[in-house]
Amino acid sequence: MKKCHIAYLACTAALLGTGLGAAPSAAHPTVHVVHPGESIQKAVDAAVPGDTVLLTRGTFRQSVDVSTPRLTLRGMGRHTVLQPAAAPSTTPSTTAGTTADAAKGPKDSTPKGPKGTKGPEATKGSTGAKAAGSCAASGNGICVVGTKGNNVGDVTIASLTVTGFTKNGVYATDADGLTVRKVTAVKNGVWGIATERSVHGVYRDNTARDNGDAGLFLANSVKEELGATDTEGTVVEHNRLEGNRIGVTVRRLRNLTVSDNHLTGNCAAVFVVGDENKPKAGFVTVRENLIERNNKSCPKTARLDALQGSGIVLTGAEDSLVTQNVIKDNVGKSPLSGGIVLFKSFVGTTSDRNRISGNMLRGNSPADLVVTDTGGKGNSFTGNSCRSSKPAGLC
Repeated sequence: MKKCHIAYLACTAALLGTGLGAAPSAAHPTVHVVHPGESIQKAVDAAVPGDTVLLTRGTFRQSVDVSTPRLTLRGMGRHTVLQPAAAPSTTPSTTAGTTADAAKGPKDSTPKGPKGTKGPEATKGSTGAKAAGSCAASGNGICVVGTKGNNVGDVTIASLTVTGFTKNGVYATDADGLTVRKVTAVKNGVWGIATERSVHGVYRDNTARDNGDAGLFLANSVKEELGATDTEGTVVEHNRLEGNRIGVTVRRLRNLTVSDNHLTGNCAAVFVVGDENKPKAGFVTVRENLIERNNKSCPKTARLDALQGSGIVLTGAEDSLVTQNVIKDNVGKSPLSGGIVLFKSFVGTTSDRNRISGNMLRGNSPADLVVTDTGGKGNSFTGNSCRSSKPAGLC
């Protein structure tokens, strides 16, 4: 009997050794490495959730659409550069139809920036070829695209430069848990990094410089007239925003934090924008930012007065907190100029129950604290270190 028992155990061990009854090994995420001259889109399309598409150093003249959840698109630092596809050579064989027509991209919205010039198009079949409706056709560099009711989840864009696109460097719509970090967005025609209809976003350690409108633009929708939406805790922090029309625009959103950013050399640093739609924009926290010398001059547009010397502007917003910011040397003669400005929205909506507390303000003109929204109710100014206000008595 003992021999039979030993034989049984040996047989069982042999079966397990052949894999019968063994649990399958866990799948490992794949890293898809892309070099300049190769197609980023091809690698993204081949990736599955959890994979990383790694771009090596160098210049990639193409755009890319991302719709795979839990995908990471990562470069190797600011020397990994995405630029628009090169224009095709002008030869007698070039005919109408050898390039894809550019589709209309998202409209820039309040505040509205200057129009970009029409960019070059790529020949069909190149790594940067433009399919109708694609990110490239819309004039964008990187697009993270979900659909209404089906957000694309947990995408990460990191450690690269996007520059020279006629619309936006990075543009996301219907994203949940999008992370954009260590991205340098420079000299794009409208927005450096922009998102709409998205929640749980993290925008951290980015540089947005010399873009036509906002360095960072976050909105409920850029095409529809809707009430403010809840971002469910989106965070904008530790970014450097310089030389843009506006550093950060938060448009028709609620439940969002803008903190620990350095904003300088813009026409205006921070805009929290609301209007007559319900619910109103609000419950935005702007704290511990360094906002200095935002004295670039930007001309009037169809939807916004000329800008210069604006630190933090709340217009048509409610129940927001502006606290512990350092705001200095923002000087201009625009109706929106000043250190912290409460301004009635352009459709007459007031800013109500906002708390302005514990900020350090120096050298802002026409004043450190400016309230032109005389109809606003319940706004409070407490514990601020400042020297001038309009009307007097707010410091």
